[in-house]
Amino acid sequence: MFAISRAKFAKFAVAAALAWAASSIASAQGNQTVRAHNVVLVHGAWADGSSWSEVIARLQGLHVTAVQNPLTTLSDSVAETRRVVAQQDGPTLLVAHSWGGTVISQVGTDPKVTGLVYVAARAPDANEDFVALSAKFPTGPVRAGVQTRDGFTTLSEDAFLKHFANGVPHAQAEVLYAEQQPTAATLFAGRTTEAAWHAKPSWYAVSKHDETINPDLERFLAARMRAITVELDAGHLSLVSHAKEVADLIIAAARGDGQG
Repeated sequence: MFAISRAKFAKFAVAAALAWAASSIASAQGNQTVRAHNVVLVHGAWADGSSWSEVIARLQGLHVTAVQNPLTTLSDSVAETRRVVAQQDGPTLLVAHSWGGTVISQVGTDPKVTGLVYVAARAPDANEDFVALSAKFPTGPVRAGVQTRDGFTTLSEDAFLKHFANGVPHAQAEVLYAEQQPTAATLFAGRTTEAAWHAKPSWYAVSKHDETINPDLERFLAARMRAITVELDAGHLSLVSHAKEVADLIIAAARGDGQG
């Protein structure tokens, strides 16, 4: 009986050890941050995908795609971004500048998306009136240069160069002004139905000298989503004037730095 009991005990011990080992491996794997090798970049209003050029050049080794955001309606922009995400072959990091943050807050619930990076960007909650939220903070001087025609808005040259692209070398800012994409006047009132940042790891780059989105609003958004946050001595177009720092943040987010 003793020998049989020992044999049964040995089998039990081995089974328990195997179960513990399997559990430990699963736990360790669960604690590892998924690394994203795909990066999808979403531009904001009055811009196009080329606004990411300086950043893209610094993301060698990652598979990078810049969305050509139509800026017609929120649903159009979400659909285009979803199409690009669907083309990615695995874990994907979503990155947005300015109004593009609205888009990734909606699209970021996609199972492929491992994290979100906001660069001087909006980050609305689900069904939030972001216009009303923004009104709680001082309005940036760029607003005075918004021109509306046939249902679309553009920025005047003066507003674009002085306030939207403050901190960007003048010659480069002039090129960006020539490339600006008209934006539907109704676009900014669009509301998301989801806010992916509640469930996905998030990073935020605040532009301390932003004259388009109030820096304190950016800080509020970053704190609300509990994002890993950096502050840049930059205007609104930090993705141009501080491309290295923005790229470094994206690389850190792709690695999952600071998220366990």
